[in-house]
Amino acid sequence: MAAMQRLVLLLSVAIAASAQGPAVAPAAPTTPTTPATPAPAAGTTNITGVLAKAGQFNTFIRLLKSTGVAAQIDNQLNNSFGSGMTVFAPTDNAFTSLASGTLNSLSDSQKNALIQYHVLSTAIPMSQFDTVSNPLRTQAGSSSPGQYPLNVTAEGQQVNITTGVVNATVDNTLYTGDQLVVYQVNKVLLPMAIAGTPAPAPAPLAPTKTKEKTPTSTVADAPEAEASTDTSLAAPARIVTGGGVAVVHVLALLACVWWGL
Repeated sequence: MAAMQRLVLLLSVAIAASAQGPAVAPAAPTTPTTPATPAPAAGTTNITGVLAKAGQFNTFIRLLKSTGVAAQIDNQLNNSFGSGMTVFAPTDNAFTSLASGTLNSLSDSQKNALIQYHVLSTAIPMSQFDTVSNPLRTQAGSSSPGQYPLNVTAEGQQVNITTGVVNATVDNTLYTGDQLVVYQVNKVLLPMAIAGTPAPAPAPLAPTKTKEKTPTSTVADAPEAEASTDTSLAAPARIVTGGGVAVVHVLALLACVWWGL
């Protein structure tokens, strides 16, 4: 009888345990995770990457980064649907050829304008340079004379660039894409607004000397010489004289007649 009671007790405990279900272990605390930085989308353009791959553009790359123009170009290319961009990239030798102290003499804003001057807000393939309308407007600002005008002309396979300060040529095409064209140029493009020689100021007018008038000596007209003889008296004198001669002749004739008698 006692064995039967223990069996019933064991069955009751088993039934109760199965009704409660399996024991659940406490959940471990979760650690917040930092979202991963998205990888750059395929096909994005990086201007400094293009130049680094080409080589010999270290100075231009450094200026692109220090002025913030590199980030500006990348943002415009990858976040807009504009007409693209054209970059004229001077080589390291081009920067070395500058007069000593040229870059160091520029302020930060001038350096920014200098690099912006090498960027056009449209992608121009090599074949279209002979149809562009000069002067071209760069990202540096106004293309008015004395500011940032850029003139590009094509003569056959050669493309020439004139800034008003320097004359450069396009030596090579470094990159061509739908939104970006990068050309190698043999000189740093110096704009008029930064490196142009200002026109000399007009010299002040010399004071006008008042010419002293030389007093003119008034020379009195010399009185006309008086006639030595009064004309009113000359004629009668001549008449008288002539009459005297006639009288003498008459008297001489009469004397001859008289002596003849």
